[in-house]
Amino acid sequence: MTLSDTSTWLPLDGLAPGFDANKAPTVDDLHGREFVLRDDTGPLFTWHGTDETFLVDDDLYYVQVEPTGREAVSLFLDLRDGRALVVTTTIGDHGTPRVTQDFRPATIDGHDVRGEAMAPSTALIGRRVLWVYSAEHAYEHVYLSPHWYTWQCLAGPERGLADTDENTVYRLRPGIHVFTWREKVIPCASVTVADHRDARALRSHGVLFGLDATGEQPTHFTFGAHGRLLSTTVHPGPYDPAEG
Repeated sequence: MTLSDTSTWLPLDGLAPGFDANKAPTVDDLHGREFVLRDDTGPLFTWHGTDETFLVDDDLYYVQVEPTGREAVSLFLDLRDGRALVVTTTIGDHGTPRVTQDFRPATIDGHDVRGEAMAPSTALIGRRVLWVYSAEHAYEHVYLSPHWYTWQCLAGPERGLADTDENTVYRLRPGIHVFTWREKVIPCASVTVADHRDARALRSHGVLFGLDATGEQPTHFTFGAHGRLLSTTVHPGPYDPAEG
């Protein structure tokens, strides 16, 4: 593989084998229950409790809905505060990035709504984090700005590859964030939820969704990672990208 020749980079399905070794076990806490999510315009999404579900924190769940065609929905349900976030990832026909994402904060019918709505956050900017997905797969992330982050593969089939891609961050609870990215070389995007409360024991759960090696068929897989904060960059006030 020539590092600078992006035509030789692995397709999304080529990365999948073994990448999910550190995935957390799913839970059936919500199985069979119905959740109606709504925003200011009315009902937004109804979920019936039958998809992959991960426990992130007390009464905080990440749900990966089985994709339909070229669209995948990720749900974040805070049953304690009655709040939710719906992230829709869509594979387009063209454009850069090819895969785009939409973010819709919501409330959960039948639950008391407390606290602040899930909203965009700049809390990760300046952090450099090591994420280990398996004994063979490790990456570092550098969170640059509200729009960009840089990744580098430290171990695995993409070792030596690096790029800067679009990202979006939403705060769910103090120290717990939805972190998403959209790649420009490989037609794929990811949705993750990352617990940054303990700098020495970070934890994330997520999904990658995009096109396979043929460039025609959607493919997706869920995964998990253990992480560690490597360093934090603090910019002087006038040059702080979080304030841009």
